[in-house]
Amino acid sequence: MLAIDRHRRILDLLNQAGTLRTIETATDLCVTDETVRKDFEVLEKRGELIRIHGGASRPERTREELPFNERQAIRREEKLAIAKIAASRIQANDTIFLDASSTVLTLTEFLPDLPLTILTNALNVFNALSDRPNLDLICTGGLFDSKSRSFIGLTAEKSLQRYNIHRMFFSGNGLHLDRGVSESNSRQAAFKERVIANAEDVVFLADHSKLGQKSGFFFAEVDYLSCLITDKAADADFIEKLQSRGVTVLQGS
Repeated sequence: MLAIDRHRRILDLLNQAGTLRTIETATDLCVTDETVRKDFEVLEKRGELIRIHGGASRPERTREELPFNERQAIRREEKLAIAKIAASRIQANDTIFLDASSTVLTLTEFLPDLPLTILTNALNVFNALSDRPNLDLICTGGLFDSKSRSFIGLTAEKSLQRYNIHRMFFSGNGLHLDRGVSESNSRQAAFKERVIANAEDVVFLADHSKLGQKSGFFFAEVDYLSCLITDKAADADFIEKLQSRGVTVLQGS
């Protein structure tokens, strides 16, 4: 198969699946893994895909450019699987921080019926939990960011300093083994960095497409994470390397 035909086939597969694995793509094209990696490099330079650990993903607009309801719909099944596992980690009387990500908003659907203190900077999270009588629900306040529907800035950061956070559930745009967790929004990154400093159990929620990715602003090294909760399609080699760094990895089915 000629390179131009391989590239066309790769883009067709990517359009259908959203992400591709190098090994599976090589099998489909009847070529070596190295050939596929080189094809991915060419297509990435042309802006037609983004290479990730163990494969490639379809280029998408940054999360901040998408309306929140669109972000909530992206990889909905993966979010549900991740949220169910995250909810099982919660214990009675925990003080929990929930960020403004769409994956964490999905977690509110499975929040156990326990007495909890919920801290959040997310308006959507606050609204979703506002009728739960067994919760002490606290919103940070601060500068309102309409794109993420959340509060950020110095006021939001300082409001959390007095709390000992038992569990922090959050997401980001990428998790890279060398650089850590990143965001495309510098203010969101700065805010989450401050929350991590006050949290005992730091739990990152991310579907497989975010693994190996890097965004504009790094705010947490891999060693700061207690746990990654991801989906069953996550790359096994990436998970093994993350576990060797002392991070617990849980996968939804």
